[in-house]
Amino acid sequence: MLSITHIISIVITVLGVAALGVYSIKSVKNASDFAVGGKNVGVPLLIGTLVGTIAGGASTVGTAQLAYTYGVSAWWFTLGAGIALIILGAFFAKPLRESEATTNPELLAKVYGRQASPLASIFSSIGIFLNIIGQILSSVALLTAIFNMDAFLAAVISVLLVIFYVIFGGVMGTGMVGILKTALIYFSMIVVGFLALSNAGGLSGYTGNLDPFPNFSLFGRGVAVDLAAGFSLIVGVLSTQTYLQAMFSGTTYHESKKAAIISGLLIPPLGIGGILVGLYMKMNFPAITPKEALPLFILTYLPDWVGGIVLATLLISVVGTGAGLVLGVATMLSRDIYKGIIKKDATDQQVLFFSRISIILVTGLTLVFAVGNMNSLILQWSFLSMGLRGATICFPLIGALFFKEHIRPKAAIIAIGAAPLATILWAIFKSDVLDPLYVGMILSLLIITAGSFGYSSRKDIAKNK
Repeated sequence: MLSITHIISIVITVLGVAALGVYSIKSVKNASDFAVGGKNVGVPLLIGTLVGTIAGGASTVGTAQLAYTYGVSAWWFTLGAGIALIILGAFFAKPLRESEATTNPELLAKVYGRQASPLASIFSSIGIFLNIIGQILSSVALLTAIFNMDAFLAAVISVLLVIFYVIFGGVMGTGMVGILKTALIYFSMIVVGFLALSNAGGLSGYTGNLDPFPNFSLFGRGVAVDLAAGFSLIVGVLSTQTYLQAMFSGTTYHESKKAAIISGLLIPPLGIGGILVGLYMKMNFPAITPKEALPLFILTYLPDWVGGIVLATLLISVVGTGAGLVLGVATMLSRDIYKGIIKKDATDQQVLFFSRISIILVTGLTLVFAVGNMNSLILQWSFLSMGLRGATICFPLIGALFFKEHIRPKAAIIAIGAAPLATILWAIFKSDVLDPLYVGMILSLLIITAGSFGYSSRKDIAKNK
Protein backbone atom coordinates (compact mmCIF):
# COMPACT_ATOMS: atom_id res chain seq x y z
CA MET A 1 0.00 0.00 0.00
CA LEU A 2 1.01 3.59 -0.58
CA SER A 3 2.43 5.55 2.32
CA ILE A 4 2.36 9.32 2.78
CA THR A 5 6.01 9.39 1.68
CA HIS A 6 5.08 7.52 -1.52
CA ILE A 7 2.36 10.03 -2.31
CA ILE A 8 4.53 13.10 -1.63
CA SER A 9 7.34 11.68 -3.76
CA ILE A 10 4.96 10.84 -6.62
CA VAL A 11 3.32 14.29 -6.54
CA ILE A 12 6.63 16.17 -6.53
CA THR A 13 8.00 14.13 -9.45
CA VAL A 14 4.84 14.47 -11.56
CA LEU A 15 4.55 18.21 -10.87
CA GLY A 16 8.18 18.76 -11.87
CA VAL A 17 7.67 17.02 -15.19
CA ALA A 18 4.33 18.77 -15.74
CA ALA A 19 5.95 22.16 -15.17
CA LEU A 20 8.47 21.43 -17.91
CA GLY A 21 5.65 20.41 -20.26
CA VAL A 22 3.79 23.67 -19.58
CA TYR A 23 7.02 25.62 -20.17
CA SER A 24 7.29 24.01 -23.62
CA ILE A 25 4.01 25.66 -24.72
CA LYS A 26 5.84 28.91 -25.47
CA SER A 27 7.87 27.09 -28.13
CA VAL A 28 4.73 26.31 -30.17
CA LYS A 29 3.67 29.21 -32.35
CA ASN A 30 2.45 27.35 -35.45
CA ALA A 31 1.80 23.88 -36.90
CA SER A 32 5.43 23.46 -37.98
CA ASP A 33 6.64 24.07 -34.42
CA PHE A 34 4.03 21.62 -33.14
CA ALA A 35 4.93 18.82 -35.59
CA VAL A 36 8.68 19.14 -36.17
CA GLY A 37 9.87 21.93 -33.88
CA GLY A 38 10.36 24.24 -36.88
CA LYS A 39 13.03 21.75 -38.07
CA ASN A 40 15.42 23.35 -35.63
CA VAL A 41 15.67 20.71 -32.90
CA GLY A 42 19.06 19.87 -31.40
CA VAL A 43 20.57 16.54 -30.34
CA PRO A 44 19.41 16.55 -26.67
CA LEU A 45 15.78 17.19 -27.61
CA LEU A 46 15.93 14.60 -30.39
CA ILE A 47 17.31 11.99 -27.97
CA GLY A 48 14.59 12.97 -25.52
CA THR A 49 11.97 12.40 -28.20
CA LEU A 50 13.39 9.08 -29.44
CA VAL A 51 14.27 7.47 -26.10
CA GLY A 52 11.34 9.14 -24.37
CA THR A 53 8.93 7.57 -26.87
CA ILE A 54 10.41 4.05 -26.92
CA ALA A 55 11.10 3.90 -23.16
CA GLY A 56 7.48 3.51 -22.20
CA GLY A 57 5.13 0.82 -20.99
CA ALA A 58 6.40 -1.87 -23.37
CA SER A 59 10.05 -1.47 -22.38
CA THR A 60 9.32 -1.36 -18.63
CA VAL A 61 6.00 -2.78 -17.42
CA GLY A 62 5.51 -4.89 -20.57
CA THR A 63 9.06 -6.27 -20.49
CA ALA A 64 8.72 -7.29 -16.84
CA GLN A 65 5.35 -8.90 -17.64
CA LEU A 66 6.76 -10.93 -20.54
CA ALA A 67 9.89 -11.85 -18.55
CA TYR A 68 7.67 -13.12 -15.73
CA THR A 69 5.89 -15.33 -18.27
CA TYR A 70 8.65 -16.37 -20.70
CA GLY A 71 11.98 -15.04 -19.42
CA VAL A 72 14.87 -13.40 -21.27
CA SER A 73 13.05 -13.38 -24.63
CA ALA A 74 11.36 -10.23 -23.30
CA TRP A 75 14.57 -8.40 -24.27
CA TRP A 76 13.64 -8.45 -27.96
CA PHE A 77 11.63 -5.24 -27.65
CA THR A 78 14.41 -2.96 -26.43
CA LEU A 79 17.13 -4.88 -28.30
CA GLY A 80 15.29 -4.63 -31.63
CA ALA A 81 14.45 -0.97 -31.05
CA GLY A 82 18.09 -0.13 -30.32
CA ILE A 83 19.31 -1.86 -33.49
CA ALA A 84 16.65 -0.05 -35.51
CA LEU A 85 17.61 3.40 -34.23
CA ILE A 86 21.27 2.81 -35.06
CA ILE A 87 20.28 1.80 -38.61
CA LEU A 88 17.97 4.82 -38.80
CA GLY A 89 20.77 7.20 -37.89
CA ALA A 90 23.52 5.55 -39.93
CA PHE A 91 21.64 5.11 -43.20
CA PHE A 92 18.32 6.98 -43.18
CA ALA A 93 18.96 10.31 -41.43
CA LYS A 94 20.55 12.11 -44.39
CA PRO A 95 18.04 11.20 -47.13
CA LEU A 96 15.13 11.75 -44.74
CA ARG A 97 16.37 15.19 -43.72
CA GLU A 98 17.08 16.12 -47.36
CA SER A 99 13.58 15.10 -48.42
CA GLU A 100 12.20 18.23 -46.71
CA ALA A 101 9.12 16.24 -45.76
CA THR A 102 7.15 16.40 -42.51
CA THR A 103 5.58 12.93 -42.60
CA ASN A 104 6.54 9.66 -44.22
CA PRO A 105 3.29 9.58 -46.29
CA GLU A 106 4.22 13.04 -47.57
CA LEU A 107 7.64 11.71 -48.56
CA LEU A 108 6.10 8.71 -50.33
CA ALA A 109 3.69 11.00 -52.17
CA LYS A 110 6.59 13.09 -53.48
CA VAL A 111 8.12 10.01 -55.07
CA TYR A 112 5.14 7.81 -55.99
CA GLY A 113 2.33 10.32 -56.40
CA ARG A 114 -0.53 11.63 -54.29
CA GLN A 115 -2.37 8.28 -54.01
CA ALA A 116 0.42 6.94 -51.81
CA SER A 117 -0.19 9.46 -49.04
CA PRO A 118 -3.69 8.55 -47.78
CA LEU A 119 -3.02 4.80 -47.94
CA ALA A 120 0.23 5.15 -46.01
CA SER A 121 -1.37 7.50 -43.48
CA ILE A 122 -4.33 5.23 -42.78
CA PHE A 123 -2.41 1.97 -42.33
CA SER A 124 0.48 3.60 -40.45
CA SER A 125 -2.01 5.24 -38.12
CA ILE A 126 -3.71 1.89 -37.48
CA GLY A 127 -0.33 0.35 -36.68
CA ILE A 128 0.63 3.12 -34.28
CA PHE A 129 -2.85 2.98 -32.75
CA LEU A 130 -2.25 -0.65 -31.72
CA ASN A 131 0.87 0.42 -29.83
CA ILE A 132 -1.02 3.20 -28.06
CA ILE A 133 -3.40 0.54 -26.72
CA GLY A 134 -0.39 -1.23 -25.20
CA GLN A 135 0.68 1.98 -23.46
CA ILE A 136 -2.78 2.52 -22.00
CA LEU A 137 -2.80 -1.07 -20.73
CA SER A 138 0.60 -0.45 -19.10
CA SER A 139 -0.75 2.66 -17.42
CA VAL A 140 -3.79 0.73 -16.19
CA ALA A 141 -1.48 -1.92 -14.68
CA LEU A 142 0.43 0.79 -12.83
CA LEU A 143 -2.59 2.71 -11.58
CA THR A 144 -4.47 -0.39 -10.41
CA ALA A 145 -1.40 -1.75 -8.59
CA ILE A 146 -0.53 1.61 -7.01
CA PHE A 147 -3.97 2.91 -6.05
CA ASN A 148 -6.03 -0.30 -6.14
CA MET A 149 -8.58 1.48 -8.32
CA ASP A 150 -11.09 0.12 -10.81
CA ALA A 151 -9.49 -0.80 -14.14
CA PHE A 152 -11.98 1.26 -16.19
CA LEU A 153 -11.33 4.37 -14.10
CA ALA A 154 -7.60 3.77 -14.49
CA ALA A 155 -8.04 3.59 -18.28
CA VAL A 156 -9.97 6.88 -18.34
CA ILE A 157 -7.32 8.62 -16.25
CA SER A 158 -4.58 7.22 -18.50
CA VAL A 159 -6.23 8.61 -21.63
CA LEU A 160 -6.69 12.05 -20.06
CA LEU A 161 -3.02 12.13 -19.02
CA VAL A 162 -1.92 11.32 -22.59
CA ILE A 163 -4.07 14.13 -23.98
CA PHE A 164 -2.74 16.77 -21.61
CA TYR A 165 0.85 15.59 -22.01
CA VAL A 166 1.07 16.17 -25.75
CA ILE A 167 -1.75 18.47 -26.80
CA PHE A 168 0.02 21.65 -25.69
CA GLY A 169 3.67 21.04 -26.45
CA GLY A 170 3.77 18.80 -29.54
CA VAL A 171 7.25 17.58 -30.44
CA MET A 172 8.94 20.27 -28.32
CA GLY A 173 6.94 19.12 -25.30
CA THR A 174 7.71 15.44 -25.86
CA GLY A 175 11.38 16.31 -26.45
CA MET A 176 11.87 18.53 -23.40
CA VAL A 177 10.00 16.21 -21.08
CA GLY A 178 11.71 13.28 -22.82
CA ILE A 179 15.13 14.45 -21.64
CA LEU A 180 14.02 14.52 -18.01
CA LYS A 181 12.05 11.31 -18.50
CA THR A 182 15.10 9.54 -19.98
CA ALA A 183 17.20 10.44 -16.96
CA LEU A 184 14.46 9.34 -14.56
CA ILE A 185 13.74 6.08 -16.35
CA TYR A 186 17.42 5.13 -16.37
CA PHE A 187 17.66 5.88 -12.67
CA SER A 188 14.52 3.81 -12.04
CA MET A 189 15.43 0.74 -14.09
CA ILE A 190 19.00 0.66 -12.75
CA VAL A 191 17.69 0.83 -9.18
CA VAL A 192 15.10 -1.93 -9.60
CA GLY A 193 17.44 -4.10 -11.69
CA PHE A 194 20.29 -4.02 -9.19
CA LEU A 195 17.93 -4.52 -6.26
CA ALA A 196 16.30 -7.56 -7.91
CA LEU A 197 19.73 -9.00 -8.75
CA SER A 198 20.96 -8.40 -5.19
CA ASN A 199 17.86 -9.88 -3.54
CA ALA A 200 18.09 -12.95 -5.79
CA GLY A 201 21.68 -13.56 -4.66
CA GLY A 202 23.22 -12.73 -8.02
CA LEU A 203 22.80 -14.54 -11.32
CA SER A 204 23.30 -17.87 -9.59
CA GLY A 205 20.15 -17.17 -7.58
CA TYR A 206 18.19 -16.98 -10.81
CA THR A 207 19.77 -19.99 -12.52
CA GLY A 208 19.44 -22.10 -9.38
CA ASN A 209 15.71 -21.50 -9.01
CA LEU A 210 14.37 -21.26 -12.56
CA ASP A 211 14.39 -23.72 -15.44
CA PRO A 212 16.94 -22.89 -18.16
CA PHE A 213 14.21 -22.99 -20.81
CA PRO A 214 12.32 -20.84 -21.47
CA ASN A 215 13.59 -18.47 -18.79
CA PHE A 216 17.16 -17.96 -20.02
CA SER A 217 16.72 -18.27 -23.76
CA LEU A 218 16.29 -15.40 -26.21
CA PHE A 219 13.97 -17.79 -28.04
CA GLY A 220 11.82 -18.83 -25.09
CA ARG A 221 8.62 -18.47 -27.10
CA GLY A 222 10.10 -20.31 -30.08
CA VAL A 223 12.75 -19.27 -32.61
CA ALA A 224 10.22 -18.20 -35.24
CA VAL A 225 8.12 -16.17 -32.81
CA ASP A 226 11.00 -14.33 -31.16
CA LEU A 227 12.92 -13.66 -34.38
CA ALA A 228 9.74 -12.21 -35.82
CA ALA A 229 9.38 -10.06 -32.69
CA GLY A 230 12.90 -8.64 -33.05
CA PHE A 231 12.51 -8.14 -36.78
CA SER A 232 9.16 -6.41 -36.28
CA LEU A 233 10.84 -3.87 -34.00
CA ILE A 234 13.53 -3.12 -36.58
CA VAL A 235 11.21 -2.62 -39.56
CA GLY A 236 8.55 -1.02 -37.36
CA VAL A 237 10.81 1.69 -35.96
CA LEU A 238 12.19 2.40 -39.43
CA SER A 239 8.62 2.83 -40.66
CA THR A 240 7.09 4.81 -37.82
CA GLN A 241 6.15 8.46 -38.15
CA THR A 242 7.16 9.26 -34.56
CA TYR A 243 10.80 8.23 -35.09
CA LEU A 244 11.08 9.53 -38.65
CA GLN A 245 9.58 12.77 -37.38
CA ALA A 246 12.62 13.19 -35.15
CA MET A 247 14.85 12.83 -38.23
CA PHE A 248 12.79 15.48 -40.05
CA SER A 249 13.07 17.78 -37.01
CA GLY A 250 16.86 18.00 -36.68
CA THR A 251 18.70 21.25 -37.36
CA THR A 252 20.95 19.28 -39.73
CA TYR A 253 21.07 15.64 -40.73
CA HIS A 254 24.28 15.29 -38.69
CA GLU A 255 22.30 16.22 -35.56
CA SER A 256 19.55 13.76 -36.42
CA LYS A 257 22.09 11.01 -37.19
CA LYS A 258 23.98 11.51 -33.93
CA ALA A 259 20.77 11.56 -31.89
CA ALA A 260 19.47 8.34 -33.44
CA ILE A 261 22.72 6.41 -32.92
CA ILE A 262 23.11 7.57 -29.31
CA SER A 263 19.47 6.67 -28.65
CA GLY A 264 20.02 3.24 -30.19
CA LEU A 265 22.86 2.57 -27.77
CA LEU A 266 20.83 3.79 -24.79
CA ILE A 267 17.70 1.70 -25.39
CA PRO A 268 18.75 -2.01 -25.03
CA PRO A 269 20.07 -1.75 -21.42
CA LEU A 270 16.66 -0.51 -20.28
CA GLY A 271 15.12 -3.91 -20.89
CA ILE A 272 17.56 -5.73 -18.62
CA GLY A 273 16.17 -4.14 -15.45
CA GLY A 274 12.64 -5.21 -16.35
CA ILE A 275 13.80 -8.76 -17.11
CA LEU A 276 15.59 -9.08 -13.76
CA VAL A 277 12.49 -7.88 -11.92
CA GLY A 278 10.14 -10.12 -13.90
CA LEU A 279 12.20 -13.23 -13.21
CA TYR A 280 12.63 -12.33 -9.54
CA MET A 281 8.89 -11.89 -9.06
CA LYS A 282 8.29 -15.20 -10.87
CA MET A 283 10.54 -16.96 -8.33
CA ASN A 284 9.03 -15.33 -5.25
CA PHE A 285 5.44 -14.43 -6.18
CA PRO A 286 4.22 -17.11 -8.58
CA ALA A 287 0.53 -16.30 -8.09
CA ILE A 288 0.44 -12.58 -9.05
CA THR A 289 -0.90 -11.11 -12.28
CA PRO A 290 2.20 -10.88 -14.54
CA LYS A 291 1.51 -7.29 -15.69
CA GLU A 292 1.76 -6.12 -12.05
CA ALA A 293 5.23 -7.63 -11.52
CA LEU A 294 7.14 -4.35 -11.79
CA PRO A 295 4.84 -2.04 -9.78
CA LEU A 296 4.42 -4.64 -7.03
CA PHE A 297 8.19 -5.12 -6.82
CA ILE A 298 8.62 -1.36 -6.39
CA LEU A 299 5.96 -1.15 -3.67
CA THR A 300 7.39 -4.15 -1.85
CA TYR A 301 11.16 -3.62 -1.94
CA LEU A 302 12.06 0.03 -2.57
CA PRO A 303 12.27 2.67 0.17
CA ASP A 304 9.09 4.74 0.06
CA TRP A 305 10.63 7.97 -1.24
CA VAL A 306 12.59 6.16 -3.95
CA GLY A 307 9.58 4.01 -4.77
CA GLY A 308 7.46 7.12 -5.23
CA ILE A 309 9.95 8.58 -7.72
CA VAL A 310 10.16 5.30 -9.64
CA LEU A 311 6.39 4.80 -9.76
CA ALA A 312 5.88 8.36 -10.93
CA THR A 313 8.62 7.89 -13.54
CA LEU A 314 7.02 4.72 -14.89
CA LEU A 315 3.67 6.45 -15.15
CA ILE A 316 5.25 9.42 -16.90
CA SER A 317 7.16 7.12 -19.26
CA VAL A 318 4.02 5.22 -20.20
CA VAL A 319 2.02 8.39 -20.72
CA GLY A 320 4.91 10.05 -22.59
CA THR A 321 5.30 7.15 -25.01
CA GLY A 322 1.58 7.10 -25.64
CA ALA A 323 1.68 10.85 -26.21
CA GLY A 324 4.57 10.58 -28.68
CA LEU A 325 2.71 7.91 -30.66
CA VAL A 326 -0.50 9.92 -30.63
CA LEU A 327 1.45 12.93 -31.91
CA GLY A 328 2.69 10.86 -34.85
CA VAL A 329 -0.86 9.79 -35.76
CA ALA A 330 -2.21 13.33 -35.37
CA THR A 331 0.53 14.74 -37.61
CA MET A 332 -0.26 12.29 -40.41
CA LEU A 333 -4.03 12.78 -40.12
CA SER A 334 -3.77 16.57 -40.10
CA ARG A 335 -1.21 16.95 -42.90
CA ASP A 336 -1.88 13.98 -45.15
CA ILE A 337 -5.64 13.54 -44.75
CA TYR A 338 -7.02 16.90 -43.59
CA LYS A 339 -4.79 19.30 -45.52
CA GLY A 340 -3.89 16.81 -48.24
CA ILE A 341 -7.44 15.70 -49.12
CA ILE A 342 -10.24 17.26 -47.07
CA LYS A 343 -9.22 20.94 -47.00
CA LYS A 344 -6.24 21.63 -49.21
CA ASP A 345 -6.40 25.38 -48.56
CA ALA A 346 -6.39 24.98 -44.77
CA THR A 347 -4.48 27.66 -42.90
CA ASP A 348 -1.62 26.88 -40.57
CA GLN A 349 -3.80 27.52 -37.53
CA GLN A 350 -6.54 25.26 -38.89
CA VAL A 351 -4.02 22.43 -39.33
CA LEU A 352 -2.79 22.97 -35.77
CA PHE A 353 -6.38 22.93 -34.46
CA PHE A 354 -7.15 19.72 -36.37
CA SER A 355 -3.97 18.14 -34.97
CA ARG A 356 -5.16 18.75 -31.44
CA ILE A 357 -8.69 17.53 -32.19
CA SER A 358 -7.16 14.37 -33.71
CA ILE A 359 -5.26 13.75 -30.49
CA ILE A 360 -8.50 13.75 -28.50
CA LEU A 361 -10.33 11.50 -30.98
CA VAL A 362 -7.49 8.97 -31.26
CA THR A 363 -7.04 8.66 -27.50
CA GLY A 364 -10.80 8.34 -27.02
CA LEU A 365 -10.92 5.42 -29.48
CA THR A 366 -7.94 3.86 -27.70
CA LEU A 367 -9.96 3.81 -24.48
CA VAL A 368 -12.65 1.67 -26.12
CA PHE A 369 -10.15 -0.96 -27.30
CA ALA A 370 -8.14 -0.95 -24.07
CA VAL A 371 -11.20 -1.57 -21.90
CA GLY A 372 -12.07 -4.63 -24.02
CA ASN A 373 -8.57 -6.16 -23.75
CA MET A 374 -7.50 -5.57 -20.16
CA ASN A 375 -5.78 -8.95 -19.66
CA SER A 376 -3.83 -9.18 -22.93
CA LEU A 377 -0.01 -9.18 -23.12
CA ILE A 378 1.23 -5.60 -23.48
CA LEU A 379 4.11 -6.54 -25.76
CA GLN A 380 1.77 -8.43 -28.09
CA TRP A 381 0.22 -5.10 -29.07
CA SER A 382 3.65 -3.57 -29.59
CA PHE A 383 4.95 -6.41 -31.79
CA LEU A 384 1.76 -6.48 -33.90
CA SER A 385 1.87 -2.71 -34.19
CA MET A 386 5.46 -2.66 -35.40
CA GLY A 387 4.77 -5.47 -37.87
CA LEU A 388 1.83 -3.66 -39.44
CA ARG A 389 3.80 -0.42 -39.77
CA GLY A 390 6.72 -2.27 -41.31
CA ALA A 391 4.52 -4.07 -43.83
CA THR A 392 2.98 -0.75 -44.89
CA ILE A 393 6.00 1.53 -45.09
CA CYS A 394 9.35 -0.26 -44.93
CA PHE A 395 10.04 -1.39 -48.51
CA PRO A 396 8.22 1.55 -50.18
CA LEU A 397 10.22 3.94 -47.95
CA ILE A 398 13.54 2.24 -48.74
CA GLY A 399 12.64 2.42 -52.42
CA ALA A 400 11.71 6.10 -52.19
CA LEU A 401 14.96 7.01 -50.44
CA PHE A 402 17.47 4.85 -52.30
CA PHE A 403 15.95 3.35 -55.50
CA LYS A 404 13.32 5.82 -56.66
CA GLU A 405 14.57 5.81 -60.26
CA HIS A 406 13.88 2.08 -60.53
CA ILE A 407 10.49 1.65 -58.84
CA ARG A 408 7.25 2.03 -60.71
CA PRO A 409 4.98 4.33 -58.68
CA LYS A 410 1.84 2.25 -59.29
CA ALA A 411 3.58 -0.87 -57.98
CA ALA A 412 4.62 0.95 -54.80
CA ILE A 413 1.09 2.30 -54.27
CA ILE A 414 -0.41 -1.17 -54.65
CA ALA A 415 2.13 -2.54 -52.16
CA ILE A 416 1.31 0.19 -49.64
CA GLY A 417 -2.35 -0.88 -49.69
CA ALA A 418 -2.13 -4.65 -50.20
CA ALA A 419 0.69 -5.59 -47.79
CA PRO A 420 -0.90 -4.25 -44.56
CA LEU A 421 -4.28 -5.75 -45.55
CA ALA A 422 -2.60 -9.14 -45.92
CA THR A 423 -0.91 -8.67 -42.53
CA ILE A 424 -4.21 -7.84 -40.81
CA LEU A 425 -6.10 -10.75 -42.41
CA TRP A 426 -3.31 -13.20 -41.56
CA ALA A 427 -3.32 -12.00 -37.94
CA ILE A 428 -7.12 -12.30 -37.70
CA PHE A 429 -7.13 -15.89 -38.93
CA LYS A 430 -4.18 -16.64 -36.63
CA SER A 431 -2.27 -18.94 -38.94
CA ASP A 432 0.78 -20.49 -37.24
CA VAL A 433 2.47 -21.29 -40.55
CA LEU A 434 4.07 -17.86 -40.90
CA ASP A 435 4.17 -14.69 -38.80
CA PRO A 436 1.86 -11.94 -40.16
CA LEU A 437 4.85 -9.60 -40.44
CA TYR A 438 6.60 -11.91 -42.90
CA VAL A 439 3.44 -12.26 -44.98
CA GLY A 440 3.09 -8.50 -45.37
CA MET A 441 6.79 -7.85 -45.97
CA ILE A 442 7.14 -10.63 -48.55
CA LEU A 443 4.03 -9.49 -50.40
CA SER A 444 5.24 -5.87 -50.37
CA LEU A 445 8.63 -6.82 -51.80
CA LEU A 446 7.10 -9.10 -54.46
CA ILE A 447 4.66 -6.45 -55.64
CA ILE A 448 7.32 -3.75 -55.84
CA THR A 449 9.95 -5.88 -57.59
CA ALA A 450 7.56 -7.65 -59.99
CA GLY A 451 5.68 -4.45 -60.80
CA SER A 452 8.90 -2.51 -61.40
CA PHE A 453 10.73 -5.14 -63.45
CA GLY A 454 12.66 -3.37 -66.20
CA TYR A 455 11.46 0.05 -65.04
CA SER A 456 14.08 2.82 -64.97
CA SER A 457 12.11 6.01 -65.47
CA ARG A 458 10.00 8.30 -63.33
CA LYS A 459 7.89 9.66 -66.13
CA ASP A 460 4.58 8.24 -64.89
CA ILE A 461 4.87 9.96 -61.48
CA ALA A 462 3.47 13.10 -63.13
CA LYS A 463 0.30 11.18 -63.96
CA ASN A 464 -0.35 10.59 -60.28
CA LYS A 465 0.20 14.19 -59.22
